Amino acid sequence: MKRTIVYTVLALLILSSFKSLSQSKENNYQISKAVYDTLTFKSGYSKVNGIKIYYEIYGKGKPLVLIHGGGSTIQSNFGQVIQMLAKNRKIIAMELQAHGRTSDRGKDSSFEQDADDVWGLLKNLKIDKADFLGFSNGGTTTIQIALRHPDIVDKIVLCSTLCKRSGVPAQFWDFMKQANLANMPQELKDAYLAVTPNPEGLQIMHDRDAKRMVNFKDIPDAQIKSIKAQTLIIIGDKDVITPEHAIEMHRQITGSELAIIPGVHGEYIGEITTLKSNSKEAEFVIPMIENFLDKSERKQ
Repeated sequence: MKRTIVYTVLALLILSSFKSLSQSKENNYQISKAVYDTLTFKSGYSKVNGIKIYYEIYGKGKPLVLIHGGGSTIQSNFGQVIQMLAKNRKIIAMELQAHGRTSDRGKDSSFEQDADDVWGLLKNLKIDKADFLGFSNGGTTTIQIALRHPDIVDKIVLCSTLCKRSGVPAQFWDFMKQANLANMPQELKDAYLAVTPNPEGLQIMHDRDAKRMVNFKDIPDAQIKSIKAQTLIIIGDKDVITPEHAIEMHRQITGSELAIIPGVHGEYIGEITTLKSNSKEAEFVIPMIENFLDKSERKQ
């Protein structure tokens, strides 16, 4: 029984999911879409590094860039919280290579390439400085943005973020070698097909994400310690990311803050596969994030 539970949990990082906690056929995608459809936003495509990136912009104020996790779209990852975040900020959300409405470049995905793609999109949108919030794989991409393009980064929020292979249970890596589309949570497949009705594209997205995780290499300690951006680290107490990993990141990134929230991978931001009728975590997590982002610059 314990082995079955562990393997269920291990699917989370690449697919930003927790299938066992999904509401059975209450259609979480429709719940998220209903919230999403109440928002006023503008959208478009931008040519960046050989692909067309789909993006959406909400609200006004200081830019906050949202970077989704593996297997996700803007709606499936952030549909529950964009409305809250956009009250006082300009929210910029995009779908990365092969995800949702963004095209594929015909090459393997990497966190470094995603970081360069986000940077290129922001340059096209004439955004010179922004805060960043990345979830799961998007958190790892956010770290690469802070390392590769520090001039564009103000503050970063790392949600359920992996830096080291030791940051997840050892069985995760065996699971990833056997990953297949059939194991991808139906909510994520539905969310992709709702915006891009192309089963072949869905398979490409899955395979690129899975291969990237199989080949994942540790981010060196020296690089993590070199991050100068003010940083908030968030995980769930039942997250696939271990508390020890989050604490290690917290100790390595000077001046960072750490929050461990009750719940599973992504539940604290209402990620679509974790929606439950009684989940209220986002109602206090989003104000906590806003408080962190609104703090005055610390004295160096």
